[in-house]
Amino acid sequence: MITSKESLRMNRRVLAMVLAGGKGRRLYPLTKDRSKPAVPFGGKYRIVDFVLSNLVNSGVYSTYVLTQFKSQSLLQHLRDTWQFGSLLPYQFIVPVPAQMRSPDENWYQGTADAIFQNMDLINQTEPDLVLVFSADHVYRMDIRDMVEFHNTKDADVTVAAVPMSKSLASEFGVIEVTPEGKIIGFHEKKADAPTIPGKPDLIYASMGNYIFTTDILQNELMADAANDQSSHDFGKDILPSLVQRANVYAYNFMENRIPGDPPNVGPYWRDVGNIDSFYEANMDLRAVTPDLNLYNRQWPLGSTRELDPPAKFVWDQDGRRGHAIDSIISSGCILSGGRVKNSVLGRAVRIHSGAAVEDSIIFDYCDIGPNAKVRRAILDKNAQVPAGATIGYDLEQDRKNYYVSENGIVVVEGIRSSVEVTVLNLANPIERRKRKSDLTRDFSQDTIHTTQNAQNNQDTPDAQDTRGITVSP
Repeated sequence: MITSKESLRMNRRVLAMVLAGGKGRRLYPLTKDRSKPAVPFGGKYRIVDFVLSNLVNSGVYSTYVLTQFKSQSLLQHLRDTWQFGSLLPYQFIVPVPAQMRSPDENWYQGTADAIFQNMDLINQTEPDLVLVFSADHVYRMDIRDMVEFHNTKDADVTVAAVPMSKSLASEFGVIEVTPEGKIIGFHEKKADAPTIPGKPDLIYASMGNYIFTTDILQNELMADAANDQSSHDFGKDILPSLVQRANVYAYNFMENRIPGDPPNVGPYWRDVGNIDSFYEANMDLRAVTPDLNLYNRQWPLGSTRELDPPAKFVWDQDGRRGHAIDSIISSGCILSGGRVKNSVLGRAVRIHSGAAVEDSIIFDYCDIGPNAKVRRAILDKNAQVPAGATIGYDLEQDRKNYYVSENGIVVVEGIRSSVEVTVLNLANPIERRKRKSDLTRDFSQDTIHTTQNAQNNQDTPDAQDTRGITVSP
């Protein structure tokens, strides 16, 4: 028999707050003019699409996206891609720019401060649970399962954790847990951090995704904001302090399963924190059976809005054959006699005759000129490669013109996209003066005519107006 308390716990008001203000310094120059969550990924997507898709696919439809640094590209993407258009009030994805609500009117000082400065949104929505998720990672996750885990454990806080090799402990925030999964400590990038109980070669790395019971979150944020010694960060301040006073559990991400995936497909999570890891995550998509499955129709990535036409491959002559092998080609691309191999192409990319692209990531609207060669490179949006040019074949020469990563990935900067604005069809100055003169003359004539009519009416002892009403002089 279900008690009233259990019935109440089955219906939980849930609000998601996505932290999407990261600078992404290590992804420079891809983050020169955009924040990390706005960086394109996988041809037609952005990094932020992963967390938003996970939320929507999991049935979480109430989301605020907190932005801060270089947010224009992200805001445009959210406007164009993530508008529900629903009449239901609880279905929304709303971007929230930094509003400097702190007493000192500062930008967000840390992840916890970002939520604290938007406490009014939590107060207005009155959720039972607040999901604080990062927009910096590439992964798929059924968040509903993590919420179920949180409820089952009667947790105050649940932290998503992914098992990693112990050798990577110095690169992540490590979670120390009991055999039952309760968190008893946090260790920030320590090589000797504790391992998972019973698994001496693995550590639990924090994914930066949290579920909070609302009253716990509010109380901790208020106390943290009053602490001048705090860096106002969840991983460094809030959670390490809370584990001694509350029920804080680790949710094992490797137990998460996505509806519609084959049984042999396991969870996928990548920290695309630098150019090389970003490149490798994109290259993962080219596999015959990729670890990151973009083709599960039960778990779509991004919205369905599509304005570009289908991709096209033209010319079938020796030395001039448009074709692609082991590659992802997005809509609107035209391979006009060019060759693409082991690469990921964004939307509306042009590959001209004789051009060759290998092991590369090409963002939207790039143009690869005739007979140009591109290898192991990332071309940012709108990049132009002149006819006959080579990129990725001579790294010493490439370093003079482009950014080259530790693993030899060449990054070519693009150019800013133009933005169409309203065009008003106005008359030239001569026409304007003539039109003004005509209006003035017409007004003067009407005034004279009106004055004469008034004088005539005053000379008539008993005149009728046009409606047949007698008017006394």
